[in-house]
Amino acid sequence: MQIDTDAAKHVVNFGMKRFLPGLPLLFAVSTVLAQDSTRGDDAAGAAGALIGGTCGCIGGLIGLAIWIFLIVYVYRDAKARGMDNAVLLTIVTAFTGLLGLIIYLLMRPKGNLVACPSCGKKRLEGLAKCPSCGNP
Repeated sequence: MQIDTDAAKHVVNFGMKRFLPGLPLLFAVSTVLAQDSTRGDDAAGAAGALIGGTCGCIGGLIGLAIWIFLIVYVYRDAKARGMDNAVLLTIVTAFTGLLGLIIYLLMRPKGNLVACPSCGKKRLEGLAKCPSCGNP
């Protein structure tokens, strides 16, 4: 199964371009609605909490998506470069997040990734054989 990355980038960029400019407005509205001087009417406070909670959930989902992307990227790149400790580096990245990615980028083998002529998966240019299929 292949994913059209150009189409996915277009969808993400289009959605983010529309969402980000309105984010300060949502925070302002939730703050204004939460300011209620009367007693007994909690509708404004509830509306503010709903908007704030929604923004928090969206932010949490974006953070989760970035975390998953980091883990998948480190694992795939380490496997393509033929590293024996790909799983360990993935676990370190899962627990430390961006710090784990920086550690990985500093210690990974340098070089270009090229397509294997046998299986088509990416491998480090200088490797004697492909880590995926084992062919030279």
